[in-house]
Amino acid sequence: MPTVHDWINNPLAVVDGLFAQSNSSPDWEKKVVEYFKEKLKLNDAHTWVPSLNDVPLYYLKPNSLVKFRCMVQDMFDPEFFMGVYETNDLTSNSKQVKCGKYRDITVGGQVDFNSRNTVTSERQTFYCVPIPGESQWAKESYAGTSQARVVPSTSYVPNRHKRSYEEDDEMDTQPQQMKDVSQGTQSSAESHGNTEPKRQETEAPSHDSSSAHCTSSLDLNFPLPGEKGPACLVKVYEDWDSFKLNDMLEVFGILSADPALRVIADEREASLLLDPTEVTETVEEQRVHSPPASLVPRLHMLYAQPLVHNNPLLPSSAPENDGDHLSSVLGELASVRAELHTYLTHVLMGDSLAAEYLILHLISNVYSRRDVLPLGKFTLNLSGCPHSSPYTEHLYKAIQQLVPSSYRLCMSLHNMNNQRMVPRKDYTANRLVSGTLQLANNTSLFLDETQLEQGQLDATGVRNITALGNLISWQKVDYDFNYHQMEFPCNINVLITSEGRSLLPSDSQVHLRPTLNPPNLEEYLSAVQVAQIPSQLNKYRIYLSVARALNYTISDEITKAVEEDFVEMRKDDPQSMSAEDLHRLLVVARLLSLSHGQNTLSRDGWMKAKQLEALRISRTQQQKSVSGNEP
Repeated sequence: MPTVHDWINNPLAVVDGLFAQSNSSPDWEKKVVEYFKEKLKLNDAHTWVPSLNDVPLYYLKPNSLVKFRCMVQDMFDPEFFMGVYETNDLTSNSKQVKCGKYRDITVGGQVDFNSRNTVTSERQTFYCVPIPGESQWAKESYAGTSQARVVPSTSYVPNRHKRSYEEDDEMDTQPQQMKDVSQGTQSSAESHGNTEPKRQETEAPSHDSSSAHCTSSLDLNFPLPGEKGPACLVKVYEDWDSFKLNDMLEVFGILSADPALRVIADEREASLLLDPTEVTETVEEQRVHSPPASLVPRLHMLYAQPLVHNNPLLPSSAPENDGDHLSSVLGELASVRAELHTYLTHVLMGDSLAAEYLILHLISNVYSRRDVLPLGKFTLNLSGCPHSSPYTEHLYKAIQQLVPSSYRLCMSLHNMNNQRMVPRKDYTANRLVSGTLQLANNTSLFLDETQLEQGQLDATGVRNITALGNLISWQKVDYDFNYHQMEFPCNINVLITSEGRSLLPSDSQVHLRPTLNPPNLEEYLSAVQVAQIPSQLNKYRIYLSVARALNYTISDEITKAVEEDFVEMRKDDPQSMSAEDLHRLLVVARLLSLSHGQNTLSRDGWMKAKQLEALRISRTQQQKSVSGNEP
């Protein structure tokens, strides 16, 4: 059996060995998956596996075991391949049965297509991209835990074993020339494939509604503009129905970036141009589904770990499943919450009430759905944000430092009228063209309405505003399939910053009331953020993820008390407390309890929630009377 590192460097040898031992028994495929699952469980062995997120492609050995932290952006049609085939060795005049699974190209001599031993199998292909909007601190933390030893398979040996894609962008031309000389024409083409797309990645997707079809094979179809990192074609061999669009996964698989794939794709494209009637796919579809392997490598999935979250500071499983870790975190929850509240109060220029509601927003989570109603969401509108200063930008940076994934959408008239927010189906290329709202669960979406100026929204702008409203109200995005729309449920935390009340719906509005007036706002906010040392920020990050994932219940006794309280509040003035107000109060009570590490509502928690809401409503009414023009 292979040594400790052979299963990482040469996993196909393991596959071939188990196939040879199988004697045509179908169980060999399960044994392959179980073998790698068991290996990855031992002694943090998953940290030995190089990651496509951290290491440039040309540093990775072809046909080695790698991992990829990603989101499923699109699902292509199933494809057929030769799961088992027979080869003829002309020199020895012998035949050999080989395994074609986890490969793109057959190996071992001339294939006998008429052999009775040939087995045609089916696999699914997912187009996967790095998790949209993943924070830099999360990427660095994931890369920091890696123990993979990665060196190029050439004479050129770098000073560092690993380098992120962001660092790779900063390389000057001299190291690039060294690689070109030392790696020869094949690797030169591959390194070109890794540098050329980087210009494209900052431009693509353009998200301009005027672009009807994508004909460039260099469009990596990232949902968010300016994203970096690899896209990947993940080949799935079993249980592909268990995966859904927009799922977050950590895929462990065999890397395939064979230059022969480009040759095959070019030949197919040439035949399409010469005689389009010979095949069913279009040139555009061919380019999208068979991009250069140096740009979009293939990853043959052995095992995929669904990610409940992408916080590298916590176990990848749900926090409540790790009792020891959870109990240690819960012990510090109260103190960390107090420190986080103090920090956010400074960020919000001394507004303690707004800091309370921002904490509740950051730990909110759609925990269930009742018919079409998403339960647990808490979209917060922070009004009173100054338009002229860069305050909202600094506020977003502070939030970005706390959450694993986020995106700031400036709601300027140009963005609203030109940005493609809703994904749509391109039937010519047979792919789902991404949009800004194609995000993974638990992403924090920061809508900066202070950037919205006077002007006319066109048809695209109206569709985008409608899509944002549906996302906020129903936690769903209606993807555009031309002839119909298809609902995709989501779980996105939406924070809206605005001058007055937002034109978008929200679950709660808090008008900022600063108690601090620093002479230089930018310097003050920068100093507040710099004062937070990394270990303290990590405490906040763990706290938010754990509080978000805690289970919550209400006892029958408290339920009855709440009902009686509701009747009492409506007794004097029935208009003072509607069913909608009660629902909001229950959501606030739930989040307030969870923020203190309590997984059930107490009488004291209910009273605190009522006091908090009373303060917020009082402030909102005072602001209405001052401004006079708010709805």
